[in-house]
Amino acid sequence: MKKLDYKKEYKDLYQPKRAPSIIEVPEMVFIAVDGSGNPNTSPEYKAAMEMLYGLSFTIKMSKMNNTQPEGYFEYTVPPLEGLWYGSEVDFDGLNVTDKDKFRWISMIRQPEFVTEEVFKWAKDTFSAKKPELDLSKARYMRYTEGLCVQIMHIGSYDKEAESILKLKSFASEKGYKEDFSQGRYHHEIYLSDPRRCAVERLKTVIRHPIS
Repeated sequence: MKKLDYKKEYKDLYQPKRAPSIIEVPEMVFIAVDGSGNPNTSPEYKAAMEMLYGLSFTIKMSKMNNTQPEGYFEYTVPPLEGLWYGSEVDFDGLNVTDKDKFRWISMIRQPEFVTEEVFKWAKDTFSAKKPELDLSKARYMRYTEGLCVQIMHIGSYDKEAESILKLKSFASEKGYKEDFSQGRYHHEIYLSDPRRCAVERLKTVIRHPIS
């Protein structure tokens, strides 16, 4: 059976152009961890990454010991994503002066067969291997983002402002307004591994909610 790669199968979600576009984002299943602080220096963020990837690969590799969930199929683990905000709900990714004040929801999409029961099993299984991790911070999340404007940003995370301004201008020209509110945030999807990719070639989907 062909392995499902979400980035290739759902190009509208993961491969937008470098020019802004409008998209209706459907409900998806995620494993998520909430936290705060500078992602470059925060131990909380580092722990969140270990939890998200550990749980995601526990589910993916369950086939190796015949504990795979009902409905399991071959797939590539989807990319890391982040919802970002600060003390104000309407954080739009601009005018970042103190990354220590970031609040974030880091998350990785899961296949449709991952239910709350499967997530609980993964937590129990991974916790046995990593008892030092506080897995109580990891949660199962169904998230419907709805109507958004998005763009592919190429380059440093610190230079996202140019792409964000294009998003804002495009949305306004099309008669939309940004709609940051509870549950609707500045959203980034990380398609490149910064440990293996030159900064100037990093690919990041930037997505803003609109109405």
